Amino acid sequence: MTTLLYGRPPVVFDPPGVGAGGATQTSPLIPDSAALEAQAPGSADYAMIYAPPGVLERRYVLALALKALKVGGRLDVMAPKDKGGSRLGKELKVFGLDVAETAKAHHRRCVVIKPETMQGIEAAIEAGGPQIVPGLDAWSQPGIFAWDRIDPGSALLAEHLPPMKGEGVDLGCGYGALATVVLRSPAVTKLKLVDLDRRAIRAARENIKDDRAKVWWSDARTLEAKGDKDFVVSNPPFHDGGAEDRRLGQAFVRKAAELLKKGGVAWIVANRHLPYEAELDAAFKRVRLVAEAGGYKLFEAVK
Repeated sequence: MTTLLYGRPPVVFDPPGVGAGGATQTSPLIPDSAALEAQAPGSADYAMIYAPPGVLERRYVLALALKALKVGGRLDVMAPKDKGGSRLGKELKVFGLDVAETAKAHHRRCVVIKPETMQGIEAAIEAGGPQIVPGLDAWSQPGIFAWDRIDPGSALLAEHLPPMKGEGVDLGCGYGALATVVLRSPAVTKLKLVDLDRRAIRAARENIKDDRAKVWWSDARTLEAKGDKDFVVSNPPFHDGGAEDRRLGQAFVRKAAELLKKGGVAWIVANRHLPYEAELDAAFKRVRLVAEAGGYKLFEAVK
């Protein structure tokens, strides 16, 4: 039996195991996973989806899973009630499906059997797929951080960032907005773009056409660090699975310090309420608050 898994459902829902003849993981937020959009139509018997919170992203994932299933295949999907779960049943019914819906562990769970005919599948895939965003003139996709706009934190960093030089890293690069600013400096010799989101990596590769740039799909927290970089720029994430987790940004601060050579500089922007100062002071020789605006604070930190 061919089984697809998307995300990491809570164990209370008894998710299938991955690998060794088990399920194929297809979440773009899990490095080395398969791409759900690459699954052959009608090839899967069963799919379990831990649905993402964004409406366009969620409908896209549901539509792709349904497309990948065989007629008579089973789709099992769940989400927290306050992060899309309360709308799951209605959204599946829009596709012309009969839905069995239950509630458990503060989640809604919907099970459907794929019928011969459905409606609206291709429209949902188009709306949630890779696209050039009007106004940005850049490739992006629903689900990527700040997918259809310039995030205010990144804008603050871009406004104050001096010309960089040497070899650097963009930690949590997104679709490449900050990298575009960094690469305006002819003194930059190499720039490594890193992001956990496969969709962001694909978009960045489309948006950054510069031989100095290399794009890596990886968890920044586990990135190999040799202490040989001249600079790091980062607008660290502070949500994990929809919940605020300030440890993410703190881990990015530590990783930035590990990547840099002595005298190297990190430019890091953060939401004003997040406590990164202690982590910065511990990891760097000198830290300067450069600017505060729009609920964000920008630091320059020298190793």
